[in-house]
Amino acid sequence: MITESKFCELKENMTKSYLKTVSAFANYFDGMIIFGIADNGEIVGIKNKKDFLLDIENQINNSISPRPDFNLIMNSDDTITLLVKKGAFTPYYYDHKTYKRNDTSTVEVSDLELRRLCLEGTNTTFDELPNKDKELTFEILSNYFKNIAGINNFSLDVQKSLKFYKDDSYNNAAALLADKNNFLDVKC
Repeated sequence: MITESKFCELKENMTKSYLKTVSAFANYFDGMIIFGIADNGEIVGIKNKKDFLLDIENQINNSISPRPDFNLIMNSDDTITLLVKKGAFTPYYYDHKTYKRNDTSTVEVSDLELRRLCLEGTNTTFDELPNKDKELTFEILSNYFKNIAGINNFSLDVQKSLKFYKDDSYNNAAALLADKNNFLDVKC
């Protein structure tokens, strides 16, 4: 008997709520939604499967942005499986909101999590973001490099090699390792 899990949702029939789960899977990990199975695992099947498949495809293509990668499978037991792949261009929105799986339920993400998904979708991490502080000093780090690696001059060229400095500004990695930083409660 199939049961619901973080990676599998069961739907007796089609309601728009499944689109939240499509968003969640596309944002975080591969998952499946099986239509035609009640929550208790009883197979009830889908009538008129071809129209059902077309409706699912149209709803996903018209409701989720950007469009996720998915496959639809007609099963021999009259159920339909929707396989959703984790996408590379997060966040995936449904109805102007973004979702994640929380065990067997689908919930809207927090503002903080949405920002993380946006960074992931641009293939950018927090440490790569530009930092507004233009006057960073690295005396402690410079002494460390001198003692450990024999680098006597912690010049701008060395900082660029470490990817601390790009496009005329320091990034958050540099700010975290600077002698003083403006991050609350962060000491390196």
